[in-house]
This record gives sequence, structure tokens and C-alpha cells, in this order.
Amino acid sequence: MRKSKINVEVELDDQNIPEKITWSAEDNQGGKEMEAKAISLSFWDGEKSEALNLDLWIKEMDVVEMKKFYVNLLGTASNTLLNATGDEFMSTEIANMCEKFVEYLKKQ
Repeated sequence: MRKSKINVEVELDDQNIPEKITWSAEDNQGGKEMEAKAISLSFWDGEKSEALNLDLWIKEMDVVEMKKFYVNLLGTASNTLLNATGDEFMSTEIANMCEKFVEYLKKQ
């Protein structure tokens, strides 16, 4: 069995607010460390039938970037859902919602 590690490191200020997020993965660019302004990590708890989420962002990330980040996450979720389940209805509904959000963001 093959294993692969993903590492995330968060530098915090004296009030525990993220100042820097870096990550690396053995399968991504040979494990080279990359910077990110935000991370959204979810795990599915099959026993409780709920998601456990870790959402972090650096204090320099502005509001528009945060909105774009979440629209992008939803768009990715639409594709992942379609690939994993074949449910075209749910995937299309999520994609349509993303299109509405993109139009909304263009007006800001």
C-alpha cells in the first residue's frame, strides 16, 4: 500500500491569529513548500454523519479574496460531487449558485 503525506504549517501571532500558512505534499512538486492565504479542510465522520471542518485564513486576506475563495470551493465541490456520485442535478444546482455568486462579486 502506498502512502502520501500532506503537511500544513500555520504561523500565529501573539493572539493566535494566522499570519502565514504553508503546505507541502510529497506528490506536489516534490514536496516543495507552498504558501497559501487560506485553507479549508474537511473530514467526514461516518458515525455521526457530519463534516468536521478546519477553516483558517491569514489576517492580510481581504474580504473580496475570501469571497472568491469560497465561490471557488463551491465550484470545485460541484465537480467533485458529480465525479463521485454522478448526481447531475445537485452538481448543476451548485454550479448555478456559483454563477450567481460570480455575477454578484462582479458588482462589488
